[in-house]
Amino acid sequence: MKVFVTGVGGQLGHDVMNELNKRGYSAVGSDVAPTYSGIQDGSAVVSMPYVSLDITNEMAVLNTIKEVNPDVVIHCAAWTAVDMAEDDDKVELVRNVNAKGTENIARACKEMDACMIYISTDYVFDGQGTTPWKPDCKDYKPLNVYGQTKLEGELAVSSILDKYFIVRIAWVFGLNGNNFIKTMLKIGKKFDTLRVVNDQIGTPTYTYDLSKLLVDMALSDKYGYYHATNEGGYISWYDFACEIFRQAGYDTKVNPVTTEEYGLSKAARPFNSRLDKSKLVENGFTPLPTWKDALSRYLEEIKE
Repeated sequence: MKVFVTGVGGQLGHDVMNELNKRGYSAVGSDVAPTYSGIQDGSAVVSMPYVSLDITNEMAVLNTIKEVNPDVVIHCAAWTAVDMAEDDDKVELVRNVNAKGTENIARACKEMDACMIYISTDYVFDGQGTTPWKPDCKDYKPLNVYGQTKLEGELAVSSILDKYFIVRIAWVFGLNGNNFIKTMLKIGKKFDTLRVVNDQIGTPTYTYDLSKLLVDMALSDKYGYYHATNEGGYISWYDFACEIFRQAGYDTKVNPVTTEEYGLSKAARPFNSRLDKSKLVENGFTPLPTWKDALSRYLEEIKE
């Protein structure tokens, strides 16, 4: 099996490439940067074939994927700066990356008869209610530009291809880049007390664990929509912060507040990010470990 991976400069793409390498599969990574500089925190990174690619360039995408000739494309590249996506001068760029870029890759996969794995988000839903969202639910009502453009990417993949996985994730953390855990640890060193929202409910996703599932999917023909976050029950960001400080041994006090009380956010956030992951087991995939276990392993990885 040969795999082409986009967005290897990010948290997930980096881990997917390392997982493919561990299992001995041929893989080529890509991102918009001229060269791959490795993991952002300075840790060792596996040497890998790399090609610079702007996914918004339709001909460049087609030519690159033709040249690589992969069996599977794992599409991790995306615009993920949710608040910045709301800026008037960024909307077109965000749509070009998340929607048009994804469409370009899907069309290239169609021409090469390659399977495509597209990483999407809980943000395609409106986040209302308390019922976990099922992967095949089509009740889409994105609250912000990021969610809308990721949904447009989903619709492009599902309309163009037969061989595809659309995998929705949430609350992502990994080694290569910034995330909630790193932010909490940084702020927790500076302040005795923090405010964290307790009315947005979901589950974290450790990219190291997710990468294993994505490679399993690449080997499968159980195509369709899936949800994949770590197990261990649904929590709030407040719950997550408390557990981060507990495991890290910080004395930082966390005060729960509502989203309205917290303020600051430019983009609307979903209150209900509960994702139903039962379809994974139904189709023979191994669920991700619990989020507390993932957090423990992650803290060990980033320990200085």
